Amino acid sequence: MKKIEFSKEAKAMIVASIRRYFEAELDQPIGVLPAEFLLDFFADEIGAHYYNQGLRDAHAALLRKMEDLAEDIYLLERDDKSKGTAA
Repeated sequence: MKKIEFSKEAKAMIVASIRRYFEAELDQPIGVLPAEFLLDFFADEIGAHYYNQGLRDAHAALLRKMEDLAEDIYLLERDDKSKGTAA
């Protein structure tokens, strides 16, 4: 699997969020570099799990939409009166 990478802006926002969490929830300030290392660790170690779950969720949503589309198409079908069967 390709390594999970973030844009510079996204990484800065995530690092800021990690730092806020450590300060608010753990009463423990954390520097930028340790927060970046923590982000890299999570991206490498568990990022694939979140990515794969996102793919499964997207696949399920797509299947639901396809089922809805198939039903909508079925409802649009008209009887072929000349042959006595649906077209």
